[in-house]
Amino acid sequence: MITFLSMIVLGFFLGMRHATDPDHVVAVSTIVSCQRNLKHAAMIGILWGFGHTITIFVVGSAIILFNFVIPPRIGLSMELSVGLMLILLGVLNLSGIMQWIMKTCTRSQSGVEVTPHVHGACTHSHSQPTRAKASTNSWTSGVYAQLGLYQIIRPLAVGIVHGLAGSAAVALLVLATIREPFGAVVYLLVFGIGTIAGMMVITAAIAVPFKFSEARSTSLNRGLSTVSGLISVSFGVFVVYQMGFVNGLFTSNPIWIPH
Repeated sequence: MITFLSMIVLGFFLGMRHATDPDHVVAVSTIVSCQRNLKHAAMIGILWGFGHTITIFVVGSAIILFNFVIPPRIGLSMELSVGLMLILLGVLNLSGIMQWIMKTCTRSQSGVEVTPHVHGACTHSHSQPTRAKASTNSWTSGVYAQLGLYQIIRPLAVGIVHGLAGSAAVALLVLATIREPFGAVVYLLVFGIGTIAGMMVITAAIAVPFKFSEARSTSLNRGLSTVSGLISVSFGVFVVYQMGFVNGLFTSNPIWIPH
């Protein structure tokens, strides 16, 4: 019993550590680069972690319970999708398409009218009360209304893609440590909860310099947003090159080692 509890505690903290992987940090940095509200930034981290946990738990459980084996080409394709996603996030950040998407997709929700406008390189949404009768929304509903549908779907989808890429490695690591299937599945769930907690802290911390740079210097704030986009594109290109050419996805002899 003590050993099992120890593994659960270890799983939680390893999940928090997993949230600090470079590709994860780069992705969420790009997402929160236009987010000035620390509470909303933390919510974005929770959404990313939730999406990540969904795929880690589903795919990892399939590997543990049914001995599901992921072929090398599919595994490399999942890793490649992370690189492509990082490139897309960076391009959206740099090109200004993000502004148009947020203006188009942000709508009045839950009795709150959301008015997007531009500060520097980013678009922000400020909520204004509508003439509708005030409702007693929960904190989560209020955050949902102010973030908008796009800002909710994006980190969730990014987390799902990252979960696909890392699920095999996590499941194999668990199998090497915990032989009992039920315990291994519980470990996956706790690992996911730790990842959610870790990403919530990380996104809030990343949003801090963007928040204070906006108040001090518009050019500095724009520069930080641009840097986050460039890093995302560069890291994405590196991942695509590694998976496609170094590990052989685009060749006849793919080699994939989950990590």
